[in-house]
Amino acid sequence: MLFTLFVMVILLILGITFSMGKGRSLIVGYNTMSEEEKAEIDEQRLLKFMGKMMFALAGSRVFALVGEYLEIELIIYVGLMIFVGIIFFMLVYTNRGKRFKRE
Repeated sequence: MLFTLFVMVILLILGITFSMGKGRSLIVGYNTMSEEEKAEIDEQRLLKFMGKMMFALAGSRVFALVGEYLEIELIIYVGLMIFVGIIFFMLVYTNRGKRFKRE
């Protein structure tokens, strides 16, 4: 239960950091871009989106906490499926189209 709580706190801290428009160096793939590619990205939109996703991931961990506390494995698995679903959504949403390109 402590590990799940620790993960939730880390995700909440990341969510707050990204929502404030900071922490772009923590986004995987952004650091590896060339300066020309970085210039094409709307950093603030990307950071706001990542902040929302960190809050969603932290929220999905609530299921794991409740499941562990009540000792009901089904709730833990539901939380895990939501967690994986959010990650899948993030990967698809950020890599399809030009959602974070500057206009």
